[in-house]
Amino acid sequence: MSAPNSKYDPVEVASLHPTQIAQMVEDALLSFSASTNLEELKTARLAHAGDRAPLSLANREIGALPPAAKAEAGKRVGQARARINAALEEATIRLEEARDAHVLIEERVDVTLPSARRAPGARHPLTTIREKVAELFIGMGYEVAEGPELEAEWFNFDALNIAADHPARTMADTFFVDPPENGLVLRTHTSPVQARTMLSQKPPIYVICPGRTYRTDELDATHTPVFSQVEGLVIDRNISMAHLKGTLDHFATSMFGEGIITRLRPSFFPFTEPSAEVDLRCFACRGENLECRACGGEGWIEWGGCGMVNPKVLIACGIDPSEFSGFAFGMGLERTLMFRHGVKDMRDLVEGDIRFTTAFGVEI
Repeated sequence: MSAPNSKYDPVEVASLHPTQIAQMVEDALLSFSASTNLEELKTARLAHAGDRAPLSLANREIGALPPAAKAEAGKRVGQARARINAALEEATIRLEEARDAHVLIEERVDVTLPSARRAPGARHPLTTIREKVAELFIGMGYEVAEGPELEAEWFNFDALNIAADHPARTMADTFFVDPPENGLVLRTHTSPVQARTMLSQKPPIYVICPGRTYRTDELDATHTPVFSQVEGLVIDRNISMAHLKGTLDHFATSMFGEGIITRLRPSFFPFTEPSAEVDLRCFACRGENLECRACGGEGWIEWGGCGMVNPKVLIACGIDPSEFSGFAFGMGLERTLMFRHGVKDMRDLVEGDIRFTTAFGVEI
């Protein structure tokens, strides 16, 4: 019976020879150091530290050794694997840092660059100027009054002393809502709001009435079937044309700058007596340029209409004209906006092109 071979040399297992193991370690270290990115390092890791790596296969041979040789071989393989794992960790840290540095450079965002996003819309300049006018008169002690755009014919015409045979009441100027006998129209001006205010409030009355109005005009460079007006109404004791003139001068100065004054030309409106057209001193040449394109050399530009409230209107709205008097005025907001900013074509105001509206910004 033979005795155990205590002199068995593990060198006889070639893969466990110290020289072979050292070569495995050297190959792994060179492969890790040669990797230029994490993908290459992953391939190197599988080749030198994976389950099918030479050192892993050599480790499996330890089980075939006699007990006396296993400890030394295991120690030799363990030290080799520790060196490979340490080198792998070091290479991983190095390449991750390189990757992060590359990302910071290549994917950096310059927050100072202008945005390339297109806004879905813009605040319309008519909305802005309407609010500006309202704020101006609120500062003067006025209130903002509103009324329906679908209006009763009585408020739109009869209460304002517009006779039944007046041309404005025909289908050529007014949008009547079917059936016509119901007496409903799309309001042709914001004056019905004045009538509603006088019927619902007792004097003194100081109101401004901005809003949309409708007339059967064709859309062109100077007309539109839907347009905006702003009307003012004052009912109080001892109100005169002088109060009206001062109010209009202040309104014009606020809209068009210092040095802009108004003049009143006699005219006729059924709801005011006396009545006048309001002209502005030309804001372009101040009346000093006979070749001015804005005013045609006349020095004045027509702005709107005004006058003292007709006593018949006061009576229709339940106000005693012997005790109270008042004035009213009305201007088109589109015309005011066109004057302020040199807009030449009315169609630009209604087409909804954001390239037009954004040019005005938030404030005008």
